[in-house]
Amino acid sequence: MQLALQIITLIGSVAMLMYGMKVMSESLQKMAGSKLSNVLGTMTTNRFSGVLTGAFITAAVQSSTATTVMTVSFVSAGILSLAQAISVIMGANIGTTFTAWIMVLGGGSFDLRLVVYATIVLAVALIYTKRNANLGDFLIGLSLMLLGLTTLKINATEMHLDQMTPVRNFFMATSSWGYGSYFLYLLVGGILTFAVQSSAAIMAITMTLCSTHVLPIDMGIALVLGENIGTTITSNVVALSASVQARRAAMAHLVFNLFGVIWVLCVFRWFVGGVCRIWGVDFTPGVPSDVSPDKLNAILATFHTTFNVTNTLILIWFIPLLEKLVTLIIPSKPEQKDTDSQLRFISGGLMSTSELSILQAWKEIHVFAIRTQRMVGMIHDLYYEKDSATFTKIFSRIEKYEGICDRMEYEIAQYLNQVADGRLSDQSKHEVHKMLRIVSELESVGDANYNLSRYIRHKHESNIQYVEDQDKNVEMMLYLVSGAEAKMVEALEHGKISDDTFLDMTNVENEINNFRDELKNKNMQDITDHVYDYSTGVNYMDIILELEKMADYIINVDEAVYEHKHDK
Repeated sequence: MQLALQIITLIGSVAMLMYGMKVMSESLQKMAGSKLSNVLGTMTTNRFSGVLTGAFITAAVQSSTATTVMTVSFVSAGILSLAQAISVIMGANIGTTFTAWIMVLGGGSFDLRLVVYATIVLAVALIYTKRNANLGDFLIGLSLMLLGLTTLKINATEMHLDQMTPVRNFFMATSSWGYGSYFLYLLVGGILTFAVQSSAAIMAITMTLCSTHVLPIDMGIALVLGENIGTTITSNVVALSASVQARRAAMAHLVFNLFGVIWVLCVFRWFVGGVCRIWGVDFTPGVPSDVSPDKLNAILATFHTTFNVTNTLILIWFIPLLEKLVTLIIPSKPEQKDTDSQLRFISGGLMSTSELSILQAWKEIHVFAIRTQRMVGMIHDLYYEKDSATFTKIFSRIEKYEGICDRMEYEIAQYLNQVADGRLSDQSKHEVHKMLRIVSELESVGDANYNLSRYIRHKHESNIQYVEDQDKNVEMMLYLVSGAEAKMVEALEHGKISDDTFLDMTNVENEINNFRDELKNKNMQDITDHVYDYSTGVNYMDIILELEKMADYIINVDEAVYEHKHDK
């Protein structure tokens, strides 16, 4: 019974550690997520600043996955080149070693439970008073992580793993195969990290096993190397459904860590011995070190940092070659006709946290707007096309795009609903609401384009001939709507609208409304005066009114973006 309780406590403490890391990372990104995104986009002018940026952001948000996915999204958007992304990913590998040092401090000889409980009281007060609630969430996450580490350490000590003969025999047997043992533990570390989806959790378990003198320090370090490989597998699996550039960035992460593991295995015992000497510990391969747990944990953290820093110092000079290598591994595919039916930025699933997933959604909404803008261009071509075969081809393309718009609305809305289920700040929840409104309006723009194509097809098939003034009025309305949509697309690209620009947008909308009213009155007069027949007038006004409706949907998007800018 006692052993069962200890095992449950062991599993629970690891779960508490993982959840604490997640809450801490999310709350940090709530407080500074957008700022960190801006930092990533502007502070990567060269490979060295890229490494520093990646290290800084990863240390700040406590998630190399968040940094990697954010970097991949910028590559897809063309904000970062693949070479810049590789430098940031290198920095992320350095930044993630900061987590190990938190564990060294949190898992030391000092019992942190008193400090942890006091911090939880402060955090709850901040959350319930709604003053700095994000800071309160961060403190809760930090407290849970440290409490998990402390509980893990105490429970491992009480279990007396070093006195359990089956446990000792297992680790002794698997540690006596020389380099075969290193390969075994490297494989185990990779598999466990991929399965648990948390290198921090496996690092905590590794520190526990080493500090209880059950696992030799070199085997623990082999597990750490495996963790470096396992965490890259996750990003590669996520990138399978993403763009070519996204897959290349994820592959660069894997190649970077594989190269590091290969060279360090060539000098493994010398390297481990050097790290041990830093802490005044004699290293004997395959034998548990009989030194204090704090020193053993510090050795693991030191190796993790030294390994990633050294690997970066080696490969930072060969980033262009690494870029060429991943391009060879993942070549560009021939352009597919149905590319426009695929989401570009959110097909890989949610990012590591909901806050940063919003960035992805904004990029996809911008792509959605560009596709509706293309439809307006197709409408212009359709209106003036005389050849029946070409006319049918253009109409079919518009019809296809309308289906794409329907799918995009559904998929983006579904994604945003998933984001909304996460731990969001009040401002971000409001932002998601605005984004859902924009997506709905953009889908209506797509519908309006399709309706226009149907009215134009009816005109073409019925051989309806407009008088010169009607053609000029349709052309003018198309010109005004196209201009309004271009401004909308630009606003979505930058995520903001200035006061002067919004005033111009409103003026264009008023001009379109006034022009519609003028054309309605003139249309009735022209029918009465027999300038053209009634059926021609009906078809003509269907086109004019549908264009005006499209302008209404466009100004609704503009208003949502303008309000979002002023909400910040």
